[in-house]
Amino acid sequence: MTIDAPIRIGFLLVDKYSMIAMSSAIEPLRMANRLSQQTLYEWPVLTLDGQSVCASNGLMMAPGDSVDSVKNLDILFICAGMDVDQVYNKKLQSALHAFDRRKIKLGGLCTGAYLLARAGLLDGYHCTIHWENLTSMREEFPKLNVSDELYEIDRDRYTCAGGNAPLDMMLKIITDTNGGMLSANISEQFICDRIRGRHDRQRTPLQQHLGASQPKLIEAITLMEANIEEPMSIDELAAFVGVSRRQLERLFQKYLSSVPTRYYMDLRLHCARRLLLQTSKSVIDVSLACGFVSAPHFSKCYRDFFGIPPRQERQHKAPN
Repeated sequence: MTIDAPIRIGFLLVDKYSMIAMSSAIEPLRMANRLSQQTLYEWPVLTLDGQSVCASNGLMMAPGDSVDSVKNLDILFICAGMDVDQVYNKKLQSALHAFDRRKIKLGGLCTGAYLLARAGLLDGYHCTIHWENLTSMREEFPKLNVSDELYEIDRDRYTCAGGNAPLDMMLKIITDTNGGMLSANISEQFICDRIRGRHDRQRTPLQQHLGASQPKLIEAITLMEANIEEPMSIDELAAFVGVSRRQLERLFQKYLSSVPTRYYMDLRLHCARRLLLQTSKSVIDVSLACGFVSAPHFSKCYRDFFGIPPRQERQHKAPN
């Protein structure tokens, strides 16, 4: 069987993009062509100006085209990674809107969803992003439907977490365009034990660390993670999960070598650090978003835990 024309999926690289995410998206397309012995897919690699950009691992990638010269794309994925807030600019915004006006489907790999959101191109869509950026994404774009799914395909928008999650999304696209047998054969070639679906979790479920025998502990931690801005008291947590405070403390000590208050504080401080490094929110707003009643108290807790005050943490943020 021959095909009329290959599906063209472009990859727009920005500075400090995730190379593993980009490679995980391109390799299934290459393997589809090899196994089918046809050019089912093409994958032009682009940059804004046609010049090389540096990945987050320090390697340079030479593109084949610039955004102004590429032709006939079916989908464009923007590939991002570290310090994604620093790469957004008017030229990128204009380029993305130009592709949208041409009715080209748009997607984001790793933190690429953030750039689509900044450009206003995810309004009204379900989307996802790497789990480290979920909190800041939801804070900065509260009206977006941001999930923690492995990937989201919503009409003409494709977003996905980083790492090797793009592999699973591309196998879904290949299944939709050229059948499940081809996707299964690609998965076998890459020695993947299974093709993950969009509802698979980005992070290893807590149950796999603790075992299914500790449902009360898992439930308590889930409640903590869901109540960062308005922390629950330990007595409230214990009552919600149906154990005594003392029993809950014993569970945390036995399985996590921590007391509940310390574990909860660590969760909130790590959340605060992500907001400091990934958003422009003031220190006061970050402290409130993470459940601290005053900025001085937040600063003291932050310094005690990370060894640096929150303001200094942000000032020392620099390109790697």
